[in-house]
Amino acid sequence: MSGAGGLAWRALHALLRALLGLQRALLACLRGRRPVTAAGPRAWLWRRAASAAASCALLAPAAGAFAFRKAGAARRRAGGAAQGRQKWRSDGRALQKLPVHMGLVVTEEEPSYADMASLVVWCMAVGISYVSVYDHNGIFKRNNSRLMDEILKQQQELLGLDCSKYTVEFANQDKADQVLNCQSALKVLSPEDGKADIVKAAQNFCQLVAQQQRTYTDLDVNVLDNLLSSTNGFPDPDLVLKFGPVDSTLGFLPWHIRLTEIISLPSHLNISYEDFFSALHHYAACEQRWGK
Repeated sequence: MSGAGGLAWRALHALLRALLGLQRALLACLRGRRPVTAAGPRAWLWRRAASAAASCALLAPAAGAFAFRKAGAARRRAGGAAQGRQKWRSDGRALQKLPVHMGLVVTEEEPSYADMASLVVWCMAVGISYVSVYDHNGIFKRNNSRLMDEILKQQQELLGLDCSKYTVEFANQDKADQVLNCQSALKVLSPEDGKADIVKAAQNFCQLVAQQQRTYTDLDVNVLDNLLSSTNGFPDPDLVLKFGPVDSTLGFLPWHIRLTEIISLPSHLNISYEDFFSALHHYAACEQRWGK
C-alpha cells in the first residue's frame, strides 16, 4: 500500500477505534461501571473524544490528497486516451493510401494475445475496415473468446468511449459476438481456412456440376470467390504484416493474396505503435504494379 493510502487507512482506523472507545465508555456509565479517573467520567470521555478528533485532523488532509490524486490520475488517463484517438485518426488520414483489408499473420510459436489485441485496436483506430488475424497453429481461432476479451479491454483503455457496437465474425462459425469497435470487421483464421477451404469449394462446385446446376465452363475467379467461405464478405487483403523469422505466410489465404503487399516484421511481441505505423507508411509509399 502507498504512503498516502496507508495514511488514509490509519485515519479511518483511528476514527473507528475512537467510536468504539466512546461506545464502551457510555455503556459503562449507563451500567454504573464508571472508569476510575481523577476528574470523573465526563472528563475521561472528553479526553477520548479530543484524542480521536486530533488523530483524524492530522490524517484527514493526507487522505484527501490521496483521493484528489486518484481523481487526477483518472482524468489524465482519459485525456491521454483522447489524445491517442486524435493522433491515430490523424495518422490514418495523413497516409497517401490506407489498406482496406489488413492481414496480421503470426509465424512465431507462442502468440501473444495482448500484443495482437493492440495491433487490432490500432487498425481500428487509423480507419482500416477489415482485419484478419492468423497463426499457423490455429491458437487464436481456438481461443477466440480470450482474444476478444483482450481486444475489448484494450479498446476501452486506448479508445475510451470512441467506439460503437459492431459484429465480429469468426470464419466458419455461424454465431457472431457483439463487442466494441470503431466500424471495423474482424475475422480470426487458421490453416483450415486456407487450402482446406479451397478443396471444400472445389468439392462443392463438382457437386453442383453433378446435379446439373452448373457446367464446368462456369468456373471462373468470381465463382470460386463466392464458394470460398473463409472470406465471405471480405475483400482480398491489400496488406499483410507477417511477424516472425519464417519467410512464408504458412498457408494464410493462398487464393486471396496474389496481389497483396507483404511486409515482414521480426516479431509481434512487445510491438510498438511506431513500428506498426512505420509499416503502414511503407505500404502507402510503395508502387503496386498489380502483376504487370
